[in-house]
Amino acid sequence: MDSTQGAGVTDADLFEMRWARAETDLMTPLMRLYGGVIEAAVLRDRLRALLARKWAERPADLRRLDLARDLDPSWFLSQKMAGYVFYVDRFAGSMAGVSARIPYLTDLGITYAHFMPCLKPRPGDSDGGYAVMDYGQIDPRLGTMDDFRDVTAQMRAAEISPCIDMVLNHTAREHAWAEKARAGDPVYRDFYLIFEDETLPRAYERFLLDVFPTQAPGNFTWDADMQSWVWTTFNTFQWDLNWANPEVFLAILGVILDLANAGAEVLRLDAVAFMWKRMGTQCQNEPEVHDILQAINQSASVAAPATIFKAEAIVGPHQLVPYLGAGRHTGKVSNLAYHNSLMVQFWSALASGRTHLMSDTLARHFPDRFQDAQWATYIRCHDDIGWAITEEDAEAAGVTGPGHRTFLSDFFAGRFEGSFARGADFQVNPDTGDARTNGSFASLAGLEAALEARDPVLIDMAEQRILLGHALIAGFGGLPLIYMGDELGLVNDPSYLDDPDLAGDGRWMHRPRMDWEAAERAATAETPAGRILRGTRHILSVRAATPALRGDVPSRILRTGHDRLFCVLRPGLEGTLTMVCNMTAHLQQIEAHRLDMDARDLPVDLLTGHQPVTEADRIVLPPYAPLWLHRPVW
Repeated sequence: MDSTQGAGVTDADLFEMRWARAETDLMTPLMRLYGGVIEAAVLRDRLRALLARKWAERPADLRRLDLARDLDPSWFLSQKMAGYVFYVDRFAGSMAGVSARIPYLTDLGITYAHFMPCLKPRPGDSDGGYAVMDYGQIDPRLGTMDDFRDVTAQMRAAEISPCIDMVLNHTAREHAWAEKARAGDPVYRDFYLIFEDETLPRAYERFLLDVFPTQAPGNFTWDADMQSWVWTTFNTFQWDLNWANPEVFLAILGVILDLANAGAEVLRLDAVAFMWKRMGTQCQNEPEVHDILQAINQSASVAAPATIFKAEAIVGPHQLVPYLGAGRHTGKVSNLAYHNSLMVQFWSALASGRTHLMSDTLARHFPDRFQDAQWATYIRCHDDIGWAITEEDAEAAGVTGPGHRTFLSDFFAGRFEGSFARGADFQVNPDTGDARTNGSFASLAGLEAALEARDPVLIDMAEQRILLGHALIAGFGGLPLIYMGDELGLVNDPSYLDDPDLAGDGRWMHRPRMDWEAAERAATAETPAGRILRGTRHILSVRAATPALRGDVPSRILRTGHDRLFCVLRPGLEGTLTMVCNMTAHLQQIEAHRLDMDARDLPVDLLTGHQPVTEADRIVLPPYAPLWLHRPVW
């Protein structure tokens, strides 16, 4: 039934206007993808009918949110946006339990809550929930889809935007589509990449990389039921979808819109880099991926305009920018993408005490802003750290790629002399020697070792590294994401080794359960957890009050010539913010003129509320100190 949205404007009218707005940007990439497979008119009619059906099913309160965001399309670029990322069971036990923790999130300054994979996974090992067997159900251990709707409604009331994972590259082998494929249904066999003999898999494999070289080598799995090979990029139980089939696009789009109608305002699109396959390539970051993302984004602008998308593409610097829109896709694909390079460069600078590589890489490869999009900035997440530093970037900083990557994996595994870190290797590649790294933010930043040593100086240093990281991601430009427990300095949790379903995946060491007793004490306690919590809350509070930290303000790397400091300029309309980060354990000084400032009239540091300490014409930065120097525009 149509409801009146204004002076004679009905829901049906709104749908027609949104369809007219999006049709060209929607159908153009779809015909590039599927023009040789399906007639344009047939695909258009089927797609329009799908969107109309999902719009008709959309709840009234979400339709009101759609209208509000049509009027304010840059809502997610606000400096008030700050994210928190958690596994439901480890954060609150269940979906119902999350509701009780909303006040904790609002007190921290959170306006975006990412529910880590919570759709129904396969039994046993599910790659942390990324092997989904039913997109329409919540993991029964966590609750039901109605429970999810309830908690998202409560979050909307608290002005928190819920985010949920949508795995695009693959399903679990137990998914109903895969079950039908194994039973011989030709429609669903074409949902996957299935080969009757090894000829094509062997030809593809010559160019492919192993994502999990130790636990799941190779990219194809023999299925005895079908007497065929199946493309399985990640694990034998994760079957890659055939995105060259328009039926896959329509089916997945229907799932996405159902999740949006359940209250997901942000869809984190998982493993997008791998979706399109092309012989003779690594089958990563192919141009068609961006056509798919544009078509998904534009479809949602018709049937669920309040919804935005975050691309999970952990790729090299030169491949990352297109996921936020470039060329013909500018302003039309993902609204958010993980700034993997910022995360890698933070850890690199901490370990080396040098910032030339960080400044050079971030300045050379990335534009200072995007159209209708921004970075999701983070220091840690649920995943391992892959040391994505290219030979070209390393050599420009005077080191070698293999040598620096080995240094970083050694440093953060605690093998390098003088290292403060307590991490662990993950997926060591025997051919290249490269190793990825596991470990919580606090343990990698030295807090675990400092607490064991009971050394107050080392504890203070570790706390400062953690708060420096949070200030960096809050001030760099983009939507900062705090991973659950990092605001308390939670360290590695070895208990995963006691669970046979988790023991084979070392990433669970940095996925601890929330320590609510520590969180309750931290509000006033003079403990590491208390100081880190209050410091993080303060950083996010200052950010929310600073328009220069909006996502549409440029982020310009300053080349000051000081190889211990990382500096960024944010020239906003109401004021300019200059962020200066001391990435070392030693006091540093910099002449004010290198920051285009006068030492006699320095801006206020927003994080302390005072002008910075000076010595003659030099600004003084304590170890691991961030400065947010803000000069208002009068």
